[in-house]
Amino acid sequence: MRMTVARLLSVSVLLSVAVGCQRNQEVPTVPEKVVGHCVYTNQFSDLRECRDYVGEWTDKAATEDCKDQGSTVVLGSACGEQERLGYCFLGEGNQWTRISLLGGDAEKCGSMQRGCEVFGGGVFDPAPICGGKVVDTGGTGLPTFQQPVLTCMDPKPGELPGMSPGGQVCTWEMISGATEPGRSFMDYASCDRVRTQRPYYPVPPAENATREDARLNDPAYVTELTWVRSQIEATACICCHSTRAPKGPSNWFVESPGNFINSFYPRGLAMGAGWINTLGFGAYRPEHNNGFSRASPERPNDSIFVTTDAVRIARFFEAELAHRGYKREDFADQVYGAGPLDSQRLYQPTACEDGVGVGADGIVRWRGGKARYVYVLEQGTTSPTVPPNLDLPEGTLWRIDVPSTGTPIESGTVRYGVVPPGLSQRFPASGEPATLTSGKTYYLYVLADIIVPITRCLFTAP
Repeated sequence: MRMTVARLLSVSVLLSVAVGCQRNQEVPTVPEKVVGHCVYTNQFSDLRECRDYVGEWTDKAATEDCKDQGSTVVLGSACGEQERLGYCFLGEGNQWTRISLLGGDAEKCGSMQRGCEVFGGGVFDPAPICGGKVVDTGGTGLPTFQQPVLTCMDPKPGELPGMSPGGQVCTWEMISGATEPGRSFMDYASCDRVRTQRPYYPVPPAENATREDARLNDPAYVTELTWVRSQIEATACICCHSTRAPKGPSNWFVESPGNFINSFYPRGLAMGAGWINTLGFGAYRPEHNNGFSRASPERPNDSIFVTTDAVRIARFFEAELAHRGYKREDFADQVYGAGPLDSQRLYQPTACEDGVGVGADGIVRWRGGKARYVYVLEQGTTSPTVPPNLDLPEGTLWRIDVPSTGTPIESGTVRYGVVPPGLSQRFPASGEPATLTSGKTYYLYVLADIIVPITRCLFTAP
């Protein structure tokens, strides 16, 4: 899925969860020059936003950015909306995007700050209605993340028996899941579950995607193209990259007229080739996923695409990039491709404040609102992110989960090592967690939901 900073900020307006820490960045002093502004409707939330192009933007760059939002730039003037919850500043030096987060509902102050600072990587400047404070709304505003389940069923009429016991076809309902080769993921798994696991929203395909392509007259090329499409259709990618997605496809899609590869943007191709590291999206081992795998900590240079043949699919996307005139060095500045997932995975925590941590009484206290996931980790542990392989890092001492149908829990209602009624202990699998050592530093990681952290800090056991 295409995840630019602008798109990530658009997705974030739905995150109505409080930010669990005070703003640690000063509001920047931006140039007075306004190149133009762009009023658009967020394609994911259907909310209006407006952005000013401030400083050393060119008319062309501002025009292209606004077009990417599905709107038309107005050059020479700034946003004029008075009712806003705040600004989000993105940029550096002499080029800034100043986004007016529109609205008059103070309940959304938390979502706007979190979207700006945590997911957009910007600086939030609250309007008077937000008072510089965050409002805890008790939820994320996004569909609750549905944990993956393994679904097994009989093969469709006319299809061969499956590879699982009893001839069934078993498929992980997860964004990194795959059914058996040659079958359709949509026939054997729920895309509704998958779409809760990654923000889904429609995005137009690359320009001129339906152009005539002489390569379709080359049998060898068509063989590889057909294989790539069959690989994609067997995986959860099809849930968002198809005309069958509820709001339409997200950028490239397999039904795109002519050669569907032409609907890709270059960045997506580079992730397909493994030129941009995408291990942050998470992956199953092939033996657990019908022979399919993708980039992982063990194989960080593999493709973003879940595939039975990493070498073959990378070769195909490398050839496509060469066909368009791109080289690996063109993407050298894009070290990681998973956006906020990488930012969270690589996050370096600092000391907890104001009593946050595990107290002498064993009570766990955090900031930022109600939680669905609570971790206590060894200091130095990689921050947890997404299942199936990045949500339980080595160094986890204790983790408890609120079920997707359960009510998130308040700070101060949990005692270390004691599982509240209705919750489950994910780690350790059974028994009590390791006792905390007095004077030793540990890492508290608390989430409102998967990929929505509210507290990430280091505490010293009393």
